[in-house]
This record gives sequence, C-alpha cells and structure tokens, in this order.
Amino acid sequence: MEDLSEKEQIEAMRSWWKENGRYVISGVVLGVAILVGWNRWQDYQLTTRLEASAAYETLAAEVDDGDLDAAEAAANDLYDNYASTTYAALARLAMAKLYMENGRDQDAADTLGVLLDLRGHDELQMVGRLRLAKVYLYQNKAQDVVDLLSGYEDSSFSARYDELLGDAYAALSRYSLAVAAYERAMMDDPAAPTVNRALIRMKIVDLPEEPTADESEAADDPEDEQ
Repeated sequence: MEDLSEKEQIEAMRSWWKENGRYVISGVVLGVAILVGWNRWQDYQLTTRLEASAAYETLAAEVDDGDLDAAEAAANDLYDNYASTTYAALARLAMAKLYMENGRDQDAADTLGVLLDLRGHDELQMVGRLRLAKVYLYQNKAQDVVDLLSGYEDSSFSARYDELLGDAYAALSRYSLAVAAYERAMMDDPAAPTVNRALIRMKIVDLPEEPTADESEAADDPEDEQ
C-alpha cells in the first residue's frame, strides 16, 4: 500500500480531530481541574493543620495555667472546628488530665470515652484507654477496668494494662487473677521497661491468699455458725 499523500494525511487528521477533538479537550480540562482541585485541597489541609496546631497551643497554655474555663473554651474550638485532626484527640487527653486535677473525675471519664470512640488516632487511644482505666480505679469501678483492658495482650501497652488489671482484680478480691496479671506485666521487655517491676513485686507480696474451695464452703456453711 502506497503511503498517503500529504493532502490525504491532513484530511485524515482533520477528520480524526472532528470526531475526537472534544474528548481530548475535555480530558485536558478535566486533568487541569483535578490538578487545581488537588492543590487547593493540599493548601486547605495545610491551613487546617496550622490553625489546629495554634488552637492546641492555646489550649496547652490554659491547661498549664490551670484555667479550666479558658481551657474548655479552647478545647471546644478544637472539637467543633478541627474534629478530624490529631490535635482534637490530644485536646481530650489534656482536658481529662485537667478535669482530674480539678476533682471532676466523671468529666475526665466522659472525655476519654469520646476519644476511644473516634476513628483513627490508634496510639493516642491506647494512651486514653490507660488513663481511663486509672480514672475507673479512682472511682472504685474495678469491673469497668477489667472490661476496658481485657483483650489487649499483644499491644505495646500490654504490660501497663496488665498492671492495672492486676489492681482491678485485687480490688475485686480475685487474687489469683491479680497475680497472673501482675506476672504478665513483669514479662515486660527489660531493655525498655514500661512498668516498675519492684513495685509490682510488692503488690504481689501484699496480696492476701485466696481461700481454697473447702475454706469458702466452710465460711458459707450456716451450720458452722451454730
């Protein structure tokens, strides 16, 4: 087949452009729109992070000053306007600490509970779970601690969780479970310990012995009281 003449090539290009040119133009326009939109989104994200960071710095200053009212106002700004950022999650940890310092333990528990219900922020939620367990122990809600911390044996917080589980089981007079939890806590990596082993050993030593089944039955037998 002979090559097309220059005139035929031009006519073929004109025909192709007539049929496909609008799709090419649409594709270019769409590509430009996506690029512009992406750049605007990136700018928005950066602006949001900077604003959230500034808002958190304000909150941190109010927390350091112990100004609860001002801290709550700053925290609410983060919750309302920057809820998806890490700074809003950090704000809940900071506010829970301030609430505890002001004797508002239930507000601290509620704030940490919201943190645990958020999407993402896994590491901060692990910290929040630890602090919420301490609040529950302060409130004498040992069973809530057990319910909250059970099932996290493979986490980076497992040793600290196990120590608090031991405290909770001890408060529930379930001493064998307390010992088991304390012993798991002492299996923490000695090269990078996260718990005080000496303190945990003291807790184990201080635990009363759990009564045997026969002793429990004898204590519950009404005939022995006659």
